[in-house]
Amino acid sequence: MDTLKKKLRVFTLVCAACVPVLAHAADTQTKPAIVVLGDSLSAEYGLPRDTGWVNLLRDKLAKERLDYSVANSSISGDTTSGGRARLTAVLTRIKPKVVIVELGANDALRGVPLATTETNLRTIVDASQAAHAKVLLIGMYVPPNYGPDYTQKFHAVYEQIAKDKKVPLVPFLLAGIENQPNMFQADQIHPTVQAQPLLLNNVWPSLKPLLGASASQ
Repeated sequence: MDTLKKKLRVFTLVCAACVPVLAHAADTQTKPAIVVLGDSLSAEYGLPRDTGWVNLLRDKLAKERLDYSVANSSISGDTTSGGRARLTAVLTRIKPKVVIVELGANDALRGVPLATTETNLRTIVDASQAAHAKVLLIGMYVPPNYGPDYTQKFHAVYEQIAKDKKVPLVPFLLAGIENQPNMFQADQIHPTVQAQPLLLNNVWPSLKPLLGASASQ
């Protein structure tokens, strides 16, 4: 975890491509859809097009013969406030069956109060569930030099929301690579192409159980 601060510090500065990635979104008109509401970790920042973990998810779904489309509504540098602000439009346009929420790191870097982050995440979960979508929450850790009390409280926000809202939680998208410099791009912030399958492997065990009941709908 010692190298994580360097990897997270520039998240808020990475807004050169601050537009949502919505490749393949047209398929959501004919298939049940999964929406990924995330930041640069899910927005393919610095990667060739269609090589990020979200696109690998499309390939995984096809291999598993699960008839879902995937809409990547991720923006580099985004916060929980940004995700909350654009969620209604995403839900209205795509009508997803599943919403994967991968937000929060930028809140910590900007010093957003934990209560605000928690409120935003709860609102995102509530709105998604109200739109009849299942939710998968992806947690985040902050570096230990933020102080053990803050570090524990920050991650506990995800755990508490998952418990209260009865949604599955992926504890940490970068689990297993956070201390491997070779798994990150030159900026030592964003995972490489080679790391993307590992990110998907962190998500898939919690996501797959959400798909069975909806796969034929």
